[in-house]
Amino acid sequence: MTVALCCLSHSPLYGVLDPDKAVIDEVRQSIASLRNFAARFDPELVIVFGPDHFNGVFYDMMPAFCIGAAAQSVGDWGTTPGALNVDGAAARQLTAAVLDAGIDVAQSERLYVDHGVAQPLEFLFGDLTRVPVVPVFINAVGLPLGPMQRVRLLGEAIGREIARWNRRVLLIGSGGLSHDPPVPRLAEASDEVRERLLGGGRFLSPEAREARQRRVVDAGRAHAHGDASHRAINPDFDRLALDLLASGRLAEMDGWKNDWVEQSGGHSAHEIRAWLAAFAALGACGPYELFHRQYWPVKEWMTGFATAGAVLRT
Repeated sequence: MTVALCCLSHSPLYGVLDPDKAVIDEVRQSIASLRNFAARFDPELVIVFGPDHFNGVFYDMMPAFCIGAAAQSVGDWGTTPGALNVDGAAARQLTAAVLDAGIDVAQSERLYVDHGVAQPLEFLFGDLTRVPVVPVFINAVGLPLGPMQRVRLLGEAIGREIARWNRRVLLIGSGGLSHDPPVPRLAEASDEVRERLLGGGRFLSPEAREARQRRVVDAGRAHAHGDASHRAINPDFDRLALDLLASGRLAEMDGWKNDWVEQSGGHSAHEIRAWLAAFAALGACGPYELFHRQYWPVKEWMTGFATAGAVLRT
Protein backbone atom coordinates (compact mmCIF):
# COMPACT_ATOMS: atom_id res chain seq x y z
CA MET A 1 0.00 0.00 0.00
CA THR A 2 1.73 3.16 -1.20
CA VAL A 3 -1.12 5.72 -1.19
CA ALA A 4 -3.88 6.20 1.37
CA LEU A 5 -6.34 8.89 2.38
CA CYS A 6 -7.64 10.53 5.54
CA CYS A 7 -10.28 13.24 5.20
CA LEU A 8 -11.73 15.18 8.08
CA SER A 9 -13.59 18.34 8.81
CA HIS A 10 -11.93 21.14 10.69
CA SER A 11 -13.58 23.67 12.95
CA PRO A 12 -12.21 26.79 14.61
CA LEU A 13 -14.67 26.13 17.43
CA TYR A 14 -13.29 22.66 18.20
CA GLY A 15 -12.21 22.78 21.84
CA VAL A 16 -13.71 26.26 22.21
CA LEU A 17 -17.45 25.65 21.98
CA ASP A 18 -17.90 21.89 22.10
CA PRO A 19 -21.13 19.84 21.86
CA ASP A 20 -22.39 17.36 24.45
CA LYS A 21 -19.78 15.04 25.95
CA ALA A 22 -21.13 12.00 24.10
CA VAL A 23 -20.66 13.72 20.74
CA ILE A 24 -17.23 15.20 21.42
CA ASP A 25 -16.05 11.85 22.77
CA GLU A 26 -17.16 10.15 19.54
CA VAL A 27 -15.44 12.81 17.43
CA ARG A 28 -12.21 12.46 19.40
CA GLN A 29 -12.33 8.67 19.11
CA SER A 30 -12.88 8.97 15.38
CA ILE A 31 -9.93 11.32 14.97
CA ALA A 32 -7.84 8.98 17.12
CA SER A 33 -8.75 6.11 14.80
CA LEU A 34 -7.45 8.06 11.81
CA ARG A 35 -4.38 9.11 13.79
CA ASN A 36 -3.61 5.48 14.62
CA PHE A 37 -4.02 4.54 10.96
CA ALA A 38 -1.66 7.34 9.90
CA ALA A 39 0.93 6.11 12.41
CA ARG A 40 0.72 2.56 11.06
CA PHE A 41 0.86 3.77 7.47
CA ASP A 42 3.95 5.82 8.37
CA PRO A 43 3.86 8.17 5.37
CA GLU A 44 7.01 9.42 3.76
CA LEU A 45 5.04 12.38 2.41
CA VAL A 46 1.70 13.98 3.25
CA ILE A 47 -0.22 16.01 0.68
CA VAL A 48 -2.85 18.10 2.45
CA PHE A 49 -5.62 19.76 0.45
CA GLY A 50 -7.23 22.58 2.39
CA PRO A 51 -8.88 26.00 2.17
CA ASP A 52 -8.02 29.32 3.76
CA HIS A 53 -10.38 31.67 5.59
CA PHE A 54 -8.83 35.05 4.70
CA ASN A 55 -5.93 34.45 7.04
CA GLY A 56 -3.21 33.58 4.54
CA VAL A 57 -4.64 34.08 1.04
CA PHE A 58 -6.46 37.27 0.11
CA TYR A 59 -8.12 39.09 -2.75
CA ASP A 60 -4.92 40.89 -3.65
CA MET A 61 -4.01 37.61 -5.38
CA MET A 62 -6.64 34.86 -5.18
CA PRO A 63 -5.65 31.72 -7.12
CA ALA A 64 -8.04 28.86 -7.61
CA PHE A 65 -5.28 26.45 -6.57
CA CYS A 66 -1.81 26.98 -5.13
CA ILE A 67 0.86 24.43 -4.21
CA GLY A 68 3.21 25.51 -1.45
CA ALA A 69 6.91 24.80 -1.95
CA ALA A 70 7.38 26.36 1.49
CA ALA A 71 4.69 27.32 3.98
CA GLN A 72 4.05 29.12 7.23
CA SER A 73 1.17 28.57 9.65
CA VAL A 74 -0.39 31.82 10.82
CA GLY A 75 -1.32 30.18 14.13
CA ASP A 76 -5.02 31.05 14.28
CA TRP A 77 -7.50 29.34 16.60
CA GLY A 78 -4.87 27.77 18.81
CA THR A 79 -2.90 26.11 16.02
CA THR A 80 0.86 26.35 16.14
CA PRO A 81 2.45 29.26 14.26
CA GLY A 82 5.61 28.78 12.24
CA ALA A 83 7.09 26.83 9.36
CA LEU A 84 5.70 23.58 8.05
CA ASN A 85 8.09 20.78 7.12
CA VAL A 86 7.50 21.18 3.38
CA ASP A 87 9.12 18.93 0.78
CA GLY A 88 9.89 21.68 -1.72
CA ALA A 89 11.19 19.34 -4.41
CA ALA A 90 8.01 17.26 -4.32
CA ALA A 91 5.88 20.41 -4.39
CA ARG A 92 7.62 21.74 -7.48
CA GLN A 93 7.35 18.36 -9.17
CA LEU A 94 3.60 18.32 -8.48
CA THR A 95 3.21 21.84 -9.82
CA ALA A 96 4.93 20.88 -13.06
CA ALA A 97 2.78 17.76 -13.40
CA VAL A 98 -0.46 19.66 -12.84
CA LEU A 99 0.52 22.33 -15.37
CA ASP A 100 1.49 19.64 -17.87
CA ALA A 101 -2.02 18.19 -17.41
CA GLY A 102 -3.51 21.50 -18.53
CA ILE A 103 -4.69 22.68 -15.11
CA ASP A 104 -3.69 26.18 -14.07
CA VAL A 105 -2.10 26.13 -10.63
CA ALA A 106 0.00 28.70 -8.79
CA GLN A 107 3.12 27.89 -6.82
CA SER A 108 4.18 29.70 -3.67
CA GLU A 109 7.58 29.81 -2.03
CA ARG A 110 5.93 31.22 1.11
CA LEU A 111 2.35 30.01 1.35
CA TYR A 112 0.57 31.16 4.49
CA VAL A 113 -1.88 28.57 5.81
CA ASP A 114 -4.42 28.76 8.60
CA HIS A 115 -6.33 26.21 10.67
CA GLY A 116 -7.76 24.71 7.47
CA VAL A 117 -4.37 23.07 6.90
CA ALA A 118 -2.77 23.22 10.35
CA GLN A 119 -5.60 21.66 12.35
CA PRO A 120 -5.78 18.33 10.47
CA LEU A 121 -1.99 18.01 10.58
CA GLU A 122 -2.05 18.54 14.34
CA PHE A 123 -5.01 16.17 14.73
CA LEU A 124 -3.21 13.38 12.88
CA PHE A 125 0.46 13.95 13.71
CA GLY A 126 0.54 16.12 16.81
CA ASP A 127 2.51 18.97 15.23
CA LEU A 128 3.35 20.63 11.93
CA THR A 129 6.87 19.31 11.45
CA ARG A 130 6.76 15.58 12.18
CA VAL A 131 6.30 14.53 8.55
CA PRO A 132 7.25 16.12 5.23
CA VAL A 133 4.20 17.75 3.67
CA VAL A 134 3.03 19.50 0.53
CA PRO A 135 0.14 21.91 1.21
CA VAL A 136 -2.29 22.42 -1.66
CA PHE A 137 -4.53 25.45 -1.24
CA ILE A 138 -8.03 24.98 -2.66
CA ASN A 139 -9.97 28.24 -2.87
CA ALA A 140 -13.36 27.77 -1.22
CA VAL A 141 -14.34 31.29 -0.10
CA GLY A 142 -12.88 33.83 -2.54
CA LEU A 143 -15.33 34.63 -5.31
CA PRO A 144 -15.58 33.87 -8.13
CA LEU A 145 -15.11 30.13 -7.75
CA GLY A 146 -14.33 27.84 -10.65
CA PRO A 147 -16.35 24.74 -11.53
CA MET A 148 -16.17 21.57 -9.48
CA GLN A 149 -14.84 19.65 -12.47
CA ARG A 150 -11.58 21.60 -12.30
CA VAL A 151 -11.11 20.48 -8.70
CA ARG A 152 -11.53 16.86 -9.69
CA LEU A 153 -9.08 17.24 -12.57
CA LEU A 154 -6.53 18.89 -10.28
CA GLY A 155 -6.74 15.97 -7.87
CA GLU A 156 -6.45 13.44 -10.67
CA ALA A 157 -3.35 15.16 -12.06
CA ILE A 158 -1.70 15.01 -8.63
CA GLY A 159 -2.74 11.39 -8.22
CA ARG A 160 -1.28 10.33 -11.57
CA GLU A 161 2.01 11.94 -10.62
CA ILE A 162 2.34 10.36 -7.17
CA ALA A 163 1.36 6.97 -8.60
CA ARG A 164 4.73 7.08 -10.39
CA TRP A 165 6.66 7.64 -7.16
CA ASN A 166 7.99 4.89 -4.97
CA ARG A 167 6.90 6.64 -1.78
CA ARG A 168 4.23 6.11 0.84
CA VAL A 169 1.97 9.12 0.37
CA LEU A 170 -0.92 10.04 2.64
CA LEU A 171 -3.56 12.31 1.12
CA ILE A 172 -5.50 14.58 3.48
CA GLY A 173 -8.64 16.50 2.55
CA SER A 174 -9.62 19.13 5.10
CA GLY A 175 -12.95 20.92 5.26
CA GLY A 176 -16.34 21.20 6.80
CA LEU A 177 -19.26 19.75 4.88
CA SER A 178 -22.42 21.84 5.09
CA HIS A 179 -21.76 24.98 7.08
CA ASP A 180 -22.40 28.70 6.88
CA PRO A 181 -20.17 30.50 9.39
CA PRO A 182 -19.73 34.30 9.46
CA VAL A 183 -17.12 34.53 6.70
CA PRO A 184 -17.02 38.06 5.24
CA ARG A 185 -17.89 38.60 1.58
CA LEU A 186 -16.18 41.32 -0.40
CA ALA A 187 -19.31 42.68 -2.09
CA GLU A 188 -20.94 43.33 1.28
CA ALA A 189 -17.86 44.44 3.22
CA SER A 190 -17.32 47.74 4.98
CA ASP A 191 -14.25 49.72 4.01
CA GLU A 192 -12.37 48.35 7.02
CA VAL A 193 -13.24 44.72 6.26
CA ARG A 194 -12.60 45.24 2.56
CA GLU A 195 -9.06 46.37 3.33
CA ARG A 196 -8.52 43.26 5.42
CA LEU A 197 -9.85 41.02 2.62
CA LEU A 198 -7.47 42.69 0.18
CA GLY A 199 -4.47 41.59 2.22
CA GLY A 200 -4.41 43.81 5.26
CA GLY A 201 -5.48 40.89 7.43
CA ARG A 202 -2.35 38.88 6.78
CA PHE A 203 -0.64 40.12 9.93
CA LEU A 204 -3.40 40.91 12.41
CA SER A 205 -2.51 42.14 15.86
CA PRO A 206 -3.35 39.74 18.69
CA GLU A 207 -6.15 42.09 19.72
CA ALA A 208 -7.64 42.22 16.22
CA ARG A 209 -7.44 38.44 15.83
CA GLU A 210 -9.08 37.95 19.21
CA ALA A 211 -11.93 40.29 18.25
CA ARG A 212 -12.43 38.48 14.94
CA GLN A 213 -12.45 35.08 16.64
CA ARG A 214 -14.84 36.30 19.32
CA ARG A 215 -17.41 37.13 16.63
CA VAL A 216 -17.21 33.54 15.36
CA VAL A 217 -17.62 32.15 18.89
CA ASP A 218 -20.66 34.38 19.45
CA ALA A 219 -22.16 33.25 16.13
CA GLY A 220 -21.59 29.58 17.02
CA ARG A 221 -23.19 29.98 20.43
CA ALA A 222 -26.21 31.75 18.92
CA HIS A 223 -26.51 29.11 16.19
CA ALA A 224 -26.51 26.32 18.78
CA HIS A 225 -29.41 28.04 20.53
CA GLY A 226 -31.55 28.28 17.42
CA ASP A 227 -30.50 31.56 15.82
CA ALA A 228 -31.32 31.42 12.10
CA SER A 229 -28.96 34.15 10.87
CA HIS A 230 -26.86 31.50 9.11
CA ARG A 231 -27.95 28.49 7.09
CA ALA A 232 -28.59 25.34 9.07
CA ILE A 233 -26.46 22.21 8.71
CA ASN A 234 -27.90 20.00 5.96
CA PRO A 235 -27.32 16.29 6.67
CA ASP A 236 -28.94 15.35 3.34
CA PHE A 237 -26.34 17.37 1.43
CA ASP A 238 -23.56 15.93 3.56
CA ARG A 239 -24.78 12.36 3.08
CA LEU A 240 -24.95 12.84 -0.69
CA ALA A 241 -21.39 14.18 -0.81
CA LEU A 242 -20.03 11.39 1.38
CA ASP A 243 -21.86 8.71 -0.63
CA LEU A 244 -20.45 9.96 -3.94
CA LEU A 245 -16.92 10.20 -2.55
CA ALA A 246 -17.12 6.78 -0.92
CA SER A 247 -18.39 5.08 -4.08
CA GLY A 248 -15.88 6.76 -6.40
CA ARG A 249 -18.64 8.49 -8.38
CA LEU A 250 -16.67 11.71 -8.35
CA ALA A 251 -17.61 12.85 -11.85
CA GLU A 252 -21.21 13.17 -10.68
CA MET A 253 -20.07 16.21 -8.69
CA ASP A 254 -18.95 17.94 -11.91
CA GLY A 255 -22.49 19.19 -12.39
CA TRP A 256 -22.77 20.76 -8.93
CA LYS A 257 -23.26 24.46 -9.64
CA ASN A 258 -21.76 26.85 -7.13
CA ASP A 259 -25.09 28.51 -6.35
CA TRP A 260 -26.65 25.11 -5.65
CA VAL A 261 -23.84 24.17 -3.27
CA GLU A 262 -24.36 27.39 -1.31
CA GLN A 263 -28.14 27.01 -1.22
CA SER A 264 -27.90 23.38 -0.14
CA GLY A 265 -24.96 23.46 2.21
CA GLY A 266 -24.17 27.08 3.05
CA HIS A 267 -21.55 29.47 1.74
CA SER A 268 -18.65 27.48 3.18
CA ALA A 269 -19.87 24.11 1.90
CA HIS A 270 -17.44 24.75 -0.95
CA GLU A 271 -14.78 23.31 1.37
CA ILE A 272 -15.99 19.94 0.10
CA ARG A 273 -13.63 20.77 -2.78
CA ALA A 274 -10.67 19.74 -0.62
CA TRP A 275 -12.27 16.33 -0.06
CA LEU A 276 -13.03 15.98 -3.76
CA ALA A 277 -9.42 16.78 -4.73
CA ALA A 278 -8.05 14.26 -2.22
CA PHE A 279 -10.41 11.47 -3.31
CA ALA A 280 -9.71 12.24 -6.98
CA ALA A 281 -5.98 11.93 -6.33
CA LEU A 282 -6.51 8.56 -4.64
CA GLY A 283 -8.83 7.39 -7.42
CA ALA A 284 -6.21 8.23 -10.04
CA CYS A 285 -3.91 5.74 -8.29
CA GLY A 286 -6.48 2.94 -8.53
CA PRO A 287 -9.81 1.68 -7.18
CA TYR A 288 -10.25 2.38 -3.50
CA GLU A 289 -12.43 1.41 -0.56
CA LEU A 290 -13.32 3.12 2.69
CA PHE A 291 -12.19 1.67 6.00
CA HIS A 292 -13.67 4.49 8.08
CA ARG A 293 -16.61 6.91 7.86
CA GLN A 294 -18.41 8.88 10.55
CA TYR A 295 -20.55 12.01 10.60
CA TRP A 296 -22.11 14.41 13.10
CA PRO A 297 -24.18 17.57 12.54
CA VAL A 298 -22.62 19.75 15.25
CA LYS A 299 -24.62 22.94 15.82
CA GLU A 300 -22.05 24.35 18.22
CA TRP A 301 -19.45 24.23 15.44
CA MET A 302 -22.01 25.30 12.80
CA THR A 303 -20.66 22.38 10.78
CA GLY A 304 -21.55 19.04 9.33
CA PHE A 305 -18.44 17.35 10.75
CA ALA A 306 -17.16 14.14 9.16
CA THR A 307 -14.16 11.85 9.11
CA ALA A 308 -13.24 9.30 6.46
CA GLY A 309 -10.37 7.01 5.56
CA ALA A 310 -9.70 5.06 2.39
CA VAL A 311 -7.08 2.72 0.96
CA LEU A 312 -6.41 1.26 -2.45
CA ARG A 313 -8.00 -2.12 -3.07
CA THR A 314 -5.56 -5.00 -3.04
